[in-house]
Amino acid sequence: SGMHVSFTLPNRGVLFGVTTVDEMLDLAHEADETGLFQTVWVGDSLLGKPRLESISLLSALAARTRQVQLGPACMASFPLRDPVLLAYQWASLDLMAQGRTILVACTGLVEQAGAQVEGALYGLEARDRVQRLIEWIEILRRLWREDEVAFEGRQYRFSGVSVDPKPVAQPPPIWIASNATGSRDLVVRTLRRAAIHADGWQTSTYSRHELAWRIPELLHHVAEAGKDPAAYPVSLYHNININEDRQASLEESQRFLETYYAPTKFPMPAVEQWVAHGAPAECVEHLAGLRDLGATEVCLRLTSFDQRGQFRRLVEEVVPQLLAASPPATG
Repeated sequence: SGMHVSFTLPNRGVLFGVTTVDEMLDLAHEADETGLFQTVWVGDSLLGKPRLESISLLSALAARTRQVQLGPACMASFPLRDPVLLAYQWASLDLMAQGRTILVACTGLVEQAGAQVEGALYGLEARDRVQRLIEWIEILRRLWREDEVAFEGRQYRFSGVSVDPKPVAQPPPIWIASNATGSRDLVVRTLRRAAIHADGWQTSTYSRHELAWRIPELLHHVAEAGKDPAAYPVSLYHNININEDRQASLEESQRFLETYYAPTKFPMPAVEQWVAHGAPAECVEHLAGLRDLGATEVCLRLTSFDQRGQFRRLVEEVVPQLLAASPPATG
């Protein structure tokens, strides 16, 4: 089986001149028109890393697209949002998008500093985030399908609640994003959680060494949960910068990432792994390597201050060539 390619908009970029609202809406429309991309993703956070709010932006994208799926790549704010309100907002979004949404739930713990600011504001302890993730997913699924729902959780309780109108998709898929670091046991726990509770897994882990064991481990738990591993999405949040001058493509990417995630620093070896870089053929080879590790989707954000120029190269010189490349052998 091959690997789908998706496009990620840098919605923090409106804050430092990387992009504009109009440019993002136009690029989403153009990405949709090419027929090359499975999904258009946006980023999400509330206070930790401010940006155009994800659901508001996705609503605009729903009106500008017809084919692509739409969603937040790692909704870091997921446990902070009121689940009944979120169910209602998402059902409306899914209706506007005619059933094209994917909600990617996340504990938000990766965003250490942001998580503390937001947690303090909303009275959310770090230790409660995982429990909320699991409860919120159940609440959303039930409110999207049932009426007069009663829910009795550790983090939330209600009865007699209905959300209308219902979404088009029955129900919209919910994936989990995780990027755990630390002990192998901890990583396995996060993978097992995604296998049991989610309809797909997304990660921004970029170490080939890590992905080489994490993906098979995840799929083992997917099978144990009674789901079909061959039909379970494994989505990599990744980046690209196309430039025949390999060093220039890495340097621009490093500058982009350090601006985007300030004050976090990105050492060059990390940039080399997380960004497909160099000439088009080198980018295709880099991305084919991710497919061979078992990714079913790679989401590409342009780590460049020229979004439109890079987008043109992406759709003309990289994605068609990657999609045409032979699919990985199975077995």
